[in-house]
Amino acid sequence: MRTVAVTRIGSLRDPDESTRGRIGVVDFPEQPLGPEDVRIRVAYSAICGSDPHLAEGFFGTDVPIGLGHELSGVVEALGERAHRNGLKIGDRVAGNFLRFCGTCRPCQEGRQQFCEHIQDYNRPGMAETVTWHESQVYRLPDGVSLLHGSILEPTSVAVRIADKARARVGDRVAICGGGPIGQLTLQVMKMNGATSLTMIEPIAERREMALRHGADFAIDPVTEDQGSLAAEITDGRGYDIVIDASGSPRAAQGLLDIAAKGATVVYGAMYPASYELSLNLSDYLYLKELTLTGVFVSPYAFPRALQILPYLQLDELTQAVYDLDDAVEAFAVHISGRFPKVVLRCNDIDEEVR
Repeated sequence: MRTVAVTRIGSLRDPDESTRGRIGVVDFPEQPLGPEDVRIRVAYSAICGSDPHLAEGFFGTDVPIGLGHELSGVVEALGERAHRNGLKIGDRVAGNFLRFCGTCRPCQEGRQQFCEHIQDYNRPGMAETVTWHESQVYRLPDGVSLLHGSILEPTSVAVRIADKARARVGDRVAICGGGPIGQLTLQVMKMNGATSLTMIEPIAERREMALRHGADFAIDPVTEDQGSLAAEITDGRGYDIVIDASGSPRAAQGLLDIAAKGATVVYGAMYPASYELSLNLSDYLYLKELTLTGVFVSPYAFPRALQILPYLQLDELTQAVYDLDDAVEAFAVHISGRFPKVVLRCNDIDEEVR
């Protein structure tokens, strides 16, 4: 089964080809179909910002490492007991790449993100097929194409970020990072009634995209004074919610300074394992009473992400589509930042969207 995988550990941005990480299309065995499993013929699988971190060895260095967790497709086969949620062969679906076991202590305590068996069904989705437990699979709403359906998983991250932010109607909100998660989070926060909604992003095209999709303001942190503009936008109060979706250590520190007293700051990205944030406890936690939190994965978010998927503007996030066999080129385009999102077409699947 053709599968996109890391074939050599290293940074995909390394200028030295001899040490640069490498992506390839390799042959993986098809996963077995258990009695409660669903086999999906993958239509589209999107490249996530975390995929280059896997190439760097963030989660292990034994290659090949299969990639892909943002996907959509069509149900191809069902295990003998995989009928409890009404799935049928031919259904158009997307899903959660993680299976929460439901039996370990964290799951029983309502903290699925810390499931002790979370990797059991974490299988590569940049492939011809993927086999998941039925609990991971969601039927796509009518009117949502398979291409747009591949954005369900990152949408769940945006929903989870909103959960962690505890957004209230009228909250002043700033989002740093205009990549896919930042753009989706912006749309979700707009739905939540955000005001003074500001995108902080150095790439002009991504600032413009944010303004088209609901941002009230956009700040270039490289050429503009972020602190002064933030103060002007919020009448000197700061933002009630500040969200980092950039994963950039250069951006992380300054976000604390634009947060209002009593604000929530969500670090909603993946950061270098060695990065440590300098934190003055007196300034930020004692005097300003900031709440700092992060996001790992997205428990309890997928059903709501599915509900809002038809209402999101997704065309600009799905305009760059490459065939599975062109995965090397697709990753090069992803690294270049030319498009906010790059999607792989894993199979040509005809669909009729109602």
